[in-house]
Amino acid sequence: MTAATPVRIAMVAGEASGDLLAGQLIQALRVRLPGAEFFGVGGPKMVGQGFQVWHPLEKLAVRGYVEVLRHYREIAAIRRDLKRRLLADPPDVFIGIDAPDFNLALEKLLKRRGIPSIHYVSPSIWAWRGERIHKIGAAVSRVLALFPFETALYQQHGIPVSYVGHPLADMLPLEDGRDEARTLLGLSPQAAVFALMPGSRQSELQYMAATFIDTARRIQQQLPEALFLAPLASRATRVLFEAALHRCQATQLPIRLLFGHSHQAMMAADVVLVASGTATLEAALLKRPMVIAYKMAPLSYRLMRRMGYLPYVGLPNVLAGRFVVPEFIQDEATPENLAQALLNLYADGAVCERIKAMFSDMHRQLRQNAAEKAAAAIVAYLPAAIREDAALPAAA
Repeated sequence: MTAATPVRIAMVAGEASGDLLAGQLIQALRVRLPGAEFFGVGGPKMVGQGFQVWHPLEKLAVRGYVEVLRHYREIAAIRRDLKRRLLADPPDVFIGIDAPDFNLALEKLLKRRGIPSIHYVSPSIWAWRGERIHKIGAAVSRVLALFPFETALYQQHGIPVSYVGHPLADMLPLEDGRDEARTLLGLSPQAAVFALMPGSRQSELQYMAATFIDTARRIQQQLPEALFLAPLASRATRVLFEAALHRCQATQLPIRLLFGHSHQAMMAADVVLVASGTATLEAALLKRPMVIAYKMAPLSYRLMRRMGYLPYVGLPNVLAGRFVVPEFIQDEATPENLAQALLNLYADGAVCERIKAMFSDMHRQLRQNAAEKAAAAIVAYLPAAIREDAALPAAA
């Protein structure tokens, strides 16, 4: 490789949260590697940093065994195309952003061919399918972990790991932005506001949109002045939510649909109803009391429940090591249960203040300048000449 040859970095992100992480990582890497080329599977935030999309991440944004089977042919075709292109013209490093079921097989192949393979975001081996750690060890050159308790799990098995913190903790403000968000959205400081966050995947909307809408209906029956904000991640998810509103005959409910603006919606809310996933951590970092819900195909749920280790699934509860906020999963995620839990939180100011204080402590712990730490760990796997140009020493 000559000095004039650009660094080539392949990346695969499989959902909206991975797009956010990867976008920030690309920005941090460009500081060290100004001429680098980035390509693979990604989304709009990655494109905004100059990423070349071979396949859009929406094609991989499928959760649950049954749902994956329905899209198996398309997903398998994408993997075959990536293997062919990456082996024909190998990148200097490959970065898998979450999406372990897709990325680990690809990472293992590339690692065997001598291409450093970094997995950014530890799979949830502490929650379920812990046996995957052996598969991870065979596939990756290093794991970049977002949470501090994850490093010991990998160190016990001799797998290189770096705790980098969570980029969301760097991005989101430590201060409570409720008043500013309400001003931006034209909401009264005294309004009773609930945010509805049914998920970023189309499959999540298919299973949860109607439940979230019926929950809003029940809240309004008990709290007539209540207002609802529903930020949708994409045009496709907005179409699905609007269709659910019509099916539920709920078009007259005071639900304000937003295109994006999820952080502003959560900040403006008194309480958030949120689908389990990265959005629960976002709500915690925004210091918002929440109720967590999740639904999926019944067969997928039965299979996943058998492999779980923890009594909770929401990231705020996992990080706290106990139930801090309520969770309702699958059959328990009924409009009656969700509405009552949301109203209970709304009415209990003392509990809400304790939750906010705990979330503030969590935020400070996760704020580690993650994108910069991740970039340093990745550049350390590049050839020595590139490391010298990037002013970074080799990996320990």
